[in-house]
Amino acid sequence: MTEQPSTPQTIKVKMKVGTVEFEIEGTVDQANEAVGKFLQTVTEKLKETPLIGGEREAAPRAETCKVIIQRLWEEGWFAEPRGLGEVHSEMARQGFHYDRTAVAHALIDLVKEGVLNREGRPRRYQYIQKRPP
Repeated sequence: MTEQPSTPQTIKVKMKVGTVEFEIEGTVDQANEAVGKFLQTVTEKLKETPLIGGEREAAPRAETCKVIIQRLWEEGWFAEPRGLGEVHSEMARQGFHYDRTAVAHALIDLVKEGVLNREGRPRRYQYIQKRPP
């Protein structure tokens, strides 16, 4: 009996940066790459915008989910074990409203990169820093 290859999970990402809104649908890897490229382009364009009346308006924050979680790690926020819900709530408190699945995927990526450790059982995982920032 041969195993059928599993179909990659598709996700839909909706984002708004300043007055620009966009929606991307694809596999997690495709969405991560597309969002990263989009945010990089937006950030570069914002740097090029001319000053109006001598002052630049506050630029909207354009950061990926993974970058935000890495910043939490750098601040020592993961010194104590944190669940997915806690991470998602802290990001929302800071004004970053990502889908819980995007947060979960970013956490898994950081575990694979050796930044965070994952402890516990499925659906109850706790994430803690593997090494200090």
